[in-house]
Amino acid sequence: MNEKTMQLMKEMRLYGMHRAFTTTMETGGPSTGYTNDELIAYLVQNEWDDRHNRRIERLTKSARFRYTAVMEAIDYRPSRQLDKNLVRRLGSCGFIQKRENILITGSTGVGKSYLASAIGHQACSMGSKTMYFNTAKLFTLLKTSKADGSYPKQINKLEKQDLLILDDFGLKPLDNINRHALMEIIEDRHGKKSTIIASQLPVSKWHDIIGERTLADAILDRLVHTAHRIDIKGESMRRKLKNKN
Repeated sequence: MNEKTMQLMKEMRLYGMHRAFTTTMETGGPSTGYTNDELIAYLVQNEWDDRHNRRIERLTKSARFRYTAVMEAIDYRPSRQLDKNLVRRLGSCGFIQKRENILITGSTGVGKSYLASAIGHQACSMGSKTMYFNTAKLFTLLKTSKADGSYPKQINKLEKQDLLILDDFGLKPLDNINRHALMEIIEDRHGKKSTIIASQLPVSKWHDIIGERTLADAILDRLVHTAHRIDIKGESMRRKLKNKN
């Protein structure tokens, strides 16, 4: 009967429950001294944990992060001038529920991408749909999608993400196509979803990078007023690591 029960669990894709039940049968495990209600609760909890963990794995994989980053590894040395309380509060991902944005600036190598990715990983662990993009590569993808007719599908996919991370924003001025694509992305997400933008340039320079005054005003108006701003100071972390090695 136990073998049939375990087979049915596998067929119903109750993998967490199947694993817990198998362990219980092999070792005697938690069933020893457990009531029927307690044993059922144990099996159900294992199934819930398994599904939760697999969902996190799927979300993290589909996000396509550049770095495997964790909040616990963020460096708060004084020279970086990071507000630890702010970063930890953002790491709780309450800003996603509030549909707020995060703008991260700082010179090259100071850890902007890592911080953005760490918050993104945290969002995935809390069940939020997240996508990470190098901004230039995203614009290339969108231009290609216009040529093959998949542009609406790509834009719709971006709109559905609870958190969208645009890294390396502003490395070069936007052309007219990219400018309008950015406007569409930000407009679709405004007041509905959260966006993190990481850039080497201070926010005061973004207007020039976007170009065309009317669109730049519209984009920044939707981004900046609901944004937490983090400006990371200090020397390049990559250079420091290279020197240390």
